[in-house]
Amino acid sequence: MAKKKLNIGLIGCGFMGKAHSNAYLKVGKFFNVPYEPVMKVICDSNAEKARCFGDNWGWQEVETDWRKMVARDDIDVVDICTPNNTHREIVLACAAAGKIMALEKPLAMDAAEGREMVAAAEKAGKPTMVWFNYRRVPAASLAKQIIDEGKLGRIFHYRAKYLQDYTISPDVPQGGDALWRLDAKVAGSGVTGDLLAHSIDMATWFIGPMARVCAMTETFIKERVMAGSEKKMPVTIDDACAFLARFENGALGTFESTRYACGRKNQNTFEVNGEYGSLAFDLETAHELEYFNHADPISVRGWRTIQTWDSKHPYMKNWWVPGCGIGYEHWHINALADFLESLGSGKKLCPDFRDALGTQIVCDAVLESAKKEKWVAVAKP
Repeated sequence: MAKKKLNIGLIGCGFMGKAHSNAYLKVGKFFNVPYEPVMKVICDSNAEKARCFGDNWGWQEVETDWRKMVARDDIDVVDICTPNNTHREIVLACAAAGKIMALEKPLAMDAAEGREMVAAAEKAGKPTMVWFNYRRVPAASLAKQIIDEGKLGRIFHYRAKYLQDYTISPDVPQGGDALWRLDAKVAGSGVTGDLLAHSIDMATWFIGPMARVCAMTETFIKERVMAGSEKKMPVTIDDACAFLARFENGALGTFESTRYACGRKNQNTFEVNGEYGSLAFDLETAHELEYFNHADPISVRGWRTIQTWDSKHPYMKNWWVPGCGIGYEHWHINALADFLESLGSGKKLCPDFRDALGTQIVCDAVLESAKKEKWVAVAKP
C-alpha cells in the first residue's frame, strides 16, 4: 500500500548525520510506519563533503545553505545534526517556516535559549522530536514498562553513570569538526550537556522531575591546543561532573559522568531501587536488563538477567529471531519509527522540545550548583 511521503532535509554530515541517514533508509523496511521518509536534501557548509555524503547515503540533492533548504516548500521535516551553538538559529527559522523538526541533543546552549526555541516551536504548532535514542534500547524501554506497571513500588534511589575516556591524553586538541564538544563556545558545556543530558532524560522519563541538585565539576587538563593551530588555549568545559539530586517524588539520585575513566568507551548505566524490587542496566551489555523481585521465594531470590531479544520485548518483533541482538544504529531506527507513528496518530511517543527543555534546565542547575558549591532548585520548564 502506498504511503504518504515525507520529505526530509538533514543538516549536518557528521557522526549523527550517518546514524540518522541510516534510520531514514531502514525504518520502512522493518516497521509498518504511516509515512515514507524521502531523503530529499542533505545540507552542509562544505560542498564536497555534502556531495560525497549524499552520494554514499542516497540523498537526492545537496545544499550548502541551510536557510535556503528551510525556506523550500517541498521540505516537510528538518533534521538538525549540527553543533549546539547553531541549534537556536536553525530552530527559530524552521518554526517560522512551519517545519516539523527533529533535533540532536542537547536542546540548546542553555535554558534561556531553550525556552525561546520551545516557545517558537509551540507557537508554530508543528511536531518536534529530540533524538534521545537511549530510550529506544529495548532493555531501557522494558525498564520503563516495569516501573510504570508498579512492579518496583515506591522508588527510593536512582543512580547513573556515563563514562568515557577519549580525552585523557593532553595531546587531544579542542575545537574543529571532530572535537567541537571540547570547545565551550560551541558546545555550551562539557560532559554535563553531552553525556549527563542522556542520564537526566532517562531518569526523569522513568521516575519524574528533579526538585534540586548539588554538583561538583572538574577540568583536569587546563589548556589544550586549538584544532588547526599550535596555540594553546584554556579549556573551559567540564571534563567530569558528579551531582546529587532530590526528585519531586522523594527519591534520591546520584549521577556521575567523565571523559577520564580509563577503559570506559561508552559506559552508560542506571540502577533503580524500589520497595518491591530493583532494575539495573549497562549500555556496554545493552541487550541485558537486570531485575530483582523481592517477592520471589527466599530460596530462589536473586538478581535475574533478562535477555531482551524476544519478540515480546519492546521493538524486537520488528527485528530478528530471539537470540539475535540489535545495536546502536537500530535504536535510532526505533526512535524514528515512533516519531513517524506519532505523526500519523497525533499521539506523542517521543521526547519533544519541551521534554528536552526540562533536561536543559537540570543541566543548567547542575552547572550553577557546581559554580556556587551549594544546592540549587530546579526551575519548571
